Amino acid sequence: MGEVVGPRLYSCCNCRNHVALHDDVISKAFQGRHGRAFLFSHAMNVNVGPKEDRHLMTGLHTVADVFCCDCCQVLGWKYERAYEESQKYKEGKFILEKSKIVKENW
Repeated sequence: MGEVVGPRLYSCCNCRNHVALHDDVISKAFQGRHGRAFLFSHAMNVNVGPKEDRHLMTGLHTVADVFCCDCCQVLGWKYERAYEESQKYKEGKFILEKSKIVKENW
């Protein structure tokens, strides 16, 4: 597990594994499966599942679910491909659901 000391970060709500840095938040105005979600430029200590096409609120995307590498809790997804030009900025970025992560070092 990559231990992060000092900066504000987010952890898995189930096992407290560090999964993202607050500095990597791009937007807090996203919607996940279970409510609000944050868009991150990077995530750590996660496993990425198989790619699949999903029709989301902003159109068709190829995404892969993201799991905590310690407890296997589904935390959100990674955007692998956006089919609409206006959504291309999401490619390679991560959605982590607010209900699945907790703040650490705040």
